[in-house]
Amino acid sequence: MFKKLAAEALGLSDIGIVVPKADFDKTEADDFVMHESGEEIFFLIKTKADEYCFTNKALIHVDGANAVSKKRTLKRYEYALHPITNVALETAGTIDLDVEIKFTIGSTPLSVDIHKRFLTEIKDLYKVLFAISLEVKENEKKYAIAETSLSYASQSIGRISNNQVTPAQSFEDIARFSQNWLHENRMKYAKKDFKDTFELYINQ
Repeated sequence: MFKKLAAEALGLSDIGIVVPKADFDKTEADDFVMHESGEEIFFLIKTKADEYCFTNKALIHVDGANAVSKKRTLKRYEYALHPITNVALETAGTIDLDVEIKFTIGSTPLSVDIHKRFLTEIKDLYKVLFAISLEVKENEKKYAIAETSLSYASQSIGRISNNQVTPAQSFEDIARFSQNWLHENRMKYAKKDFKDTFELYINQ
């Protein structure tokens, strides 16, 4: 306990802070945001070694090996390709100086310590991550239902005989329709931009 307090007092701990919107452009992560394609930062946590930048499309993690080294590794996790799961928030105890937000993105578990004075902001981030995880999961179910519906429809059409349509023509028509159906539903349910979710929960 005393070591932790001393580390915080000396500025040696890796407890993060929430970067205000006005300072987003002063961070390393901002250089890797695809502003040209409509990507924007909504939440940014900075520790001595790392930056966790949450945009409407992805989590950009500027990963520092340690607080002393200047070497950084950029990791980008698109929400559409790396679903968020296992979202949890651990609030501070009586003597704790930090709160902790935990989640898994794709197959990568992350845990970030933030100073407890930012608890209100972290609660908003928790809501966003949890909401995104639910929406992605629900969309996956809807796409699976669309695939099943297409399969049943294809089987039914295959049993309908029509002397004026050759098997090749029938197959080609079904294949074309199936491709369009799956593409349309994939575009509908594979959401890539979660700007609306961030705007709903993050206090600007």
